[in-house]
Amino acid sequence: MIGIIDYGMSNLYSVKNACDSLGLESIVSKDIEVLSKCEKLILPGVGAFKDCMHALRSMGLYDFIVQQVNKDIPLLGICLGMQALFETSEENGLCEGFGFLKGTIQKMEGKDLRIPQIGWNQLEKSQDHLIFKNLNRPFVYYVHSYMACDVQAEDLLGYSNYGTLKVPGLVAHENVMGAQFHPEKSGKDGLEILRYFVEEFV
Repeated sequence: MIGIIDYGMSNLYSVKNACDSLGLESIVSKDIEVLSKCEKLILPGVGAFKDCMHALRSMGLYDFIVQQVNKDIPLLGICLGMQALFETSEENGLCEGFGFLKGTIQKMEGKDLRIPQIGWNQLEKSQDHLIFKNLNRPFVYYVHSYMACDVQAEDLLGYSNYGTLKVPGLVAHENVMGAQFHPEKSGKDGLEILRYFVEEFV
């Protein structure tokens, strides 16, 4: 069973529908007792970093997620959920994230760059990894104004070029994985990335 964490800040059911289309058993819940029985967890997210962390803490989900990751339960963060995996964000003032991955979240900036990045972009391989075995330079769908910076080279699996920026799109460290793009909205390739997380990751 895949637990899709409901903390009130994402389009949860697009992720649920993607899992359903792959024949993957999943449940949307904010109930720690329910989520604690899940073999893997997905943390989606849309909105502001500070609001995300506040919601997770106030609902008791922050400590729960830390405990589960420490128990080697695989976790996938999507969009804002990926950003939450890092140490800090500069959005609306400095705010601490989970710190599962080293790096900071900073506003995207560049000459003649349209912010936010909304739309399809090619995901380039940063290193060889099993996640790419059924992918051929996939296009994925982004909606974001902030990006991860100072990502450790060994944690960066894939990136997208946006103007002069090299945007970390896909990261992984031990039993934690993150996608800045929305795999559930990225067609066949996005579904393959979800399938890999559920069936093969860690």
